[in-house]
Formats: sequence, C-alpha cells, structure tokens
Amino acid sequence: MPPLRWESRPDGLRAPALVCAFRGWNDAGDAASAALGYVAASLGAERFCSIDPEDFYDFQSTRPKVKLVEGLHREIEWPEVELLAARAPRAPRDLIFLQGPEPSMRWRTFSELVCELCEVLGVQLVVSMGALLADVPHTHAVPVVGMASDEAMAERLGLTPTNYEGPTGITGVVHGAVHDAGLPCASLWASVPHYVAAAPNPKAALALVRKLEGLVGVSIDAGELEDAAADYDRQVSLAVQSDPEVQAFVERLEQAAAEEEEDTLGDLPSGDVLAREFQRFLRQRGPDS
Repeated sequence: MPPLRWESRPDGLRAPALVCAFRGWNDAGDAASAALGYVAASLGAERFCSIDPEDFYDFQSTRPKVKLVEGLHREIEWPEVELLAARAPRAPRDLIFLQGPEPSMRWRTFSELVCELCEVLGVQLVVSMGALLADVPHTHAVPVVGMASDEAMAERLGLTPTNYEGPTGITGVVHGAVHDAGLPCASLWASVPHYVAAAPNPKAALALVRKLEGLVGVSIDAGELEDAAADYDRQVSLAVQSDPEVQAFVERLEQAAAEEEEDTLGDLPSGDVLAREFQRFLRQRGPDS
C-alpha cells in the first residue's frame, strides 16, 4: 500500500506554506499541536491526505484506539499523520497543515516523504513548531526561540537563535531534511515551565500562533486562546501560591528572566518592521473592521 492516501487534491494554492507539528516528545504542554490545530480551525482547513501509519509507528508505544460506532460495533482508529489545506484570501499565501503523533521509526524515510509532498504541492516555505520544557516562569511572556534558513526572516521575526545540542525529535529531523532540499524553512520553539509540565499550556500555544502569523503573513482571531491563556495564568498562580517552596523557586525564575529581558532590550524590532506588520494586519482585517 502506498504511504500517501489522497482523498482530494488541493489545486490552485497560492505560494503555499507547510506548517508542521507533532504530538509527543516535541510538544511540551501540547503547545505546538494546539497552536497548529487552532490556526487550522480558524482558517477552516480541510483534510485532503493522510500518511499510512504501517511503516512509521510502533503500535505498542503509539496504540490504536477502539471506539463504538452508533453503539453497535467497534471500529479501530489507527494513529496517522494527516494533511489539511486552508485558503487565506487576505494573506499573501495559503497554508497546508501536517499534524499527528511523532512517528516511532524510519524518520529519514518519513522526512523524504514530506519533501516529496512539498514538491508535489508547490510548497514555498516550511515551518515546524515545537515546545520544550525550560527554566522559565509562567508569569512572564513565553520565550520563543528558533532558526530560519534566511537571516532576514529570522531578524524580521525577532527570533532568538538556539544553541541547543543534543537529542532531537521528528521536528528537528524534518526541518533538517527540508533545509537540505533547498526549501526556505523556519523552526519555532516555545518554552514551557517545567514545574507545570503535565498541564496543557494555551499561553505557549498563543505565543507560537503569534510568531506563525508574522512568518506566514496571516492574521488569526485568537480571542478564545487569549482567554484560555489568561485562565491558565490564574490557575497556575493559585497553585504556586499554595506551596511556599514552589513560590520561592518561581520568584527566582522571575528574577533571572527579568535580568535576561533587560539584556535583550536592544534587540527590539525597528519601527519600520513594526509599521509593516501593523499595515499587514489592517489589510487582512478588511475595510469593515
């Protein structure tokens, strides 16, 4: 069976960007997968293809699920990677979304498949998103680090380059493969407080959405995600205040973060960059806003 299972062909996409996120090791606080899902839903993205899981998953570690259909019979739901397409009429490009659990095996083959998809669909930019656990306080803005194949792109986004060396996941492998294939690409990583690692983190998801907006040129109504982020802040703060030791630890993180923010004040984007981004936002909102 071929790995690609086409349901339809999204013809006529304008300068499409492929946005990737994978659940699992690359996705602390479910931030990256939540960000991708939110943007896809906001733009009305529709599924058009999936990747057969047989060659890429260990079903003992990423198990299929059983569900009841109309209470009569059971159906197996297999883990899979799916692709969705969305048209963004007021943006300079349309978007393709690739999402699913991190594959268990044959990462090089999987990455080559992604590169083939990019060629077939005429993708002109690939953006991968991830989230990692870090020594950051939940009370401060979410740090987003990353890299881009183009220095001007990284500067425009105000991306702080990462000097990480060590184990990587499928997000890093796919990014490396598309870069080697000569495709313009960027990788965005949100930092999630390690002391609330188990909880979904809508604040980090919101930070990724905002960076993605500037990168691919779309504007998203993130009101629902902003409310969830504010509620997340309140709930975590209440939990922290109930434990003096944790509260003292968070205060130390806040002090370290404040010192680091002071050191980076000189790296703010220029007025010209801010003006261009604001004009882009107004154009996409339309004359009725």
